[in-house]
Amino acid sequence: MPNLTSKELSAIEDQLSKEQLLVKKYKCYACMTNDPQIKASCEQIASKHLDHYNRLLSHLS
Repeated sequence: MPNLTSKELSAIEDQLSKEQLLVKKYKCYACMTNDPQIKASCEQIASKHLDHYNRLLSHLS
């Protein structure tokens, strides 16, 4: 993989922060609801954003 420019690195770091925030929010939403379908959807969305986070993080390694 080619070296990342400082602008690309900054964009990835910003997106990492956003993905991390989305994971936290959807996990929180899952805990707040009593509806099993909404809970499952929120957990699935949190998992998807965690996957995005990990994929972005792999570009920094």
